[in-house]
Amino acid sequence: MKKLAIAVLVLILIAGGVMFYAWNGMKPVASSDTPVEFTIESGMRTVEIADLLEEKGLIKNALLFKGYLKVKGEGSRFMAGTYEAKPGATYDQLIAKLNNGDVKPEEMMRFTIPEGYTVLQISEVIAKESGLDAKEFVKLADQTTGWNVSIVNEIPKDKPLRHQLEGYLFPATYELPKDSTEEDIIQLMLGQMEKRLSEIPDWENLLKERGLTLHELLTVASLVEREVVAEKERALVAGVIYNRLEQDMKLEIDATVQYLLDKPKERLLYKDLEVDSPYNTYRNKGLPPGPISSPSLASIEAALKPEESDYLFYVTKKDGSQEHLFAKTYKEHLQNIEKSKKMAK
Repeated sequence: MKKLAIAVLVLILIAGGVMFYAWNGMKPVASSDTPVEFTIESGMRTVEIADLLEEKGLIKNALLFKGYLKVKGEGSRFMAGTYEAKPGATYDQLIAKLNNGDVKPEEMMRFTIPEGYTVLQISEVIAKESGLDAKEFVKLADQTTGWNVSIVNEIPKDKPLRHQLEGYLFPATYELPKDSTEEDIIQLMLGQMEKRLSEIPDWENLLKERGLTLHELLTVASLVEREVVAEKERALVAGVIYNRLEQDMKLEIDATVQYLLDKPKERLLYKDLEVDSPYNTYRNKGLPPGPISSPSLASIEAALKPEESDYLFYVTKKDGSQEHLFAKTYKEHLQNIEKSKKMAK
């Protein structure tokens, strides 16, 4: 009897030791606020995942974790991906994370391209916000091949364009993964332009009715974008542009000259208006070869649906409103210029 009692006692002690070992081994590791990153590859077995969690210091014992999964019937729904977990998480918390695919959020870059920005200005914003290469961005913006959007097929091959994709990169706020390239950004911006165009009801029929190509539409829209600040004037200024084209008049739009300068001027000089370029609408009739900026959706819609009028001229009011005075004749235009000057006094 004595030997039996000793044997029972030994078994109890062994069982107790095993239970303590298991209890202690299943307790969370010491807590920490510093997350640990780990990656579950596609097709990874639960035994490999358990070993990985022990290796990363997120569990004490891989063998016990494997046993726990087996008892709970877990492990078959774990999702691949890169995760983050803080030491101190329980078995159930880790299991829930893997079952739900609660992967580590991608690091993102975010930037805003204002309406009316040029390719050069866009490249500077992206370089500043993302650290990408502005020159590489411009180089890519001078290419019409390799983009997965149909609108680039509308860019004429026989025009002396300053930048091939000028006007085709939609101005908006963008958020992309941190490891995105200059090419990724351009592809996204081109795709956004195509998407936003499709949101304009019946835009292709409106384009045909006006007898325009998409390239010409974006060119007119870019002129409107750079000329107009007051929202209510967009369609009216677009109408003036079309009126002057129909009258075979030079457009004489300052923004086309500003586009050619390294840095925009607050006030253009007469010598600036003599710059020899197909973009200079003071020297050349018709539209410039292509857009001079990235137009907003509002300017594109104004170019599609201009306000009908007999106006052929406009001049900026010098009262700080940034609105314009419109005229039907050159004589009226000269009078408006004098009115504008008096507003500044």
